[in-house]
Amino acid sequence: MNGSLAANAALLNGIKADLGQPACDVAVCVPAPYFAQCMAALSGTSVAWGGQDLSVHESGAYTGEVSGTMLQDFGCAYVIVGHSERRTYHGESNDLVAQKAGSAIKAGLTPIVCVGESLEEREAGRTDAVVGAQIDAVLAALDTDDVARIVVAYEPVWAIGTGKTATPQMAQDVHATLRAKLGNRNRNAADSVQILYGGSMKPDNARELLAMPDIDGGLIGGASLKTADFLAIVRAA
Repeated sequence: MNGSLAANAALLNGIKADLGQPACDVAVCVPAPYFAQCMAALSGTSVAWGGQDLSVHESGAYTGEVSGTMLQDFGCAYVIVGHSERRTYHGESNDLVAQKAGSAIKAGLTPIVCVGESLEEREAGRTDAVVGAQIDAVLAALDTDDVARIVVAYEPVWAIGTGKTATPQMAQDVHATLRAKLGNRNRNAADSVQILYGGSMKPDNARELLAMPDIDGGLIGGASLKTADFLAIVRAA
């Protein structure tokens, strides 16, 4: 939960000024109150934008919720679902995250489906079981063809905001497991779906992480709030 009109303007203008023509996909996902500002700033550029969450409901008596069609009204292309903070602080279950992914696709959005394990789960050797259950719930809820319409982000909870980072090989191992899961549900999805790493990717480790065969990009956290850091990661990609 970061941002203000002034801070957003500085960040977005800085990205536009120095981005050039990137050889990769670039998107920013912003809090709902800033959709209009983001659309005005980024329309006509190579940068896409999206939301940080959405409701499973299209409309109705759900005060405070934001629907996929509302995101569409503001030109959003993406929406994050199942971020670790939503799972931890709002108790979002695997089934709810799966429903949100389906709602996003129905609204014409690309869901960025987040999965990841806690430190306790990793130390107990349960990484594959936890992450597998999280992605399996989403894959089971989607039509086979829709599996190819998602983006997956692996965010080890223990590496978010702590300064800790999974080694490139640790991240690669989980990404390979996720790609195999995708392929089991839709063979084409194994090749087409982008799997992002979301555990404290920074300018000084981005290139090494992105060199791994199954790490297709990054879901950038703290570094995305600093124009120079964000652009450095884009250039590494």
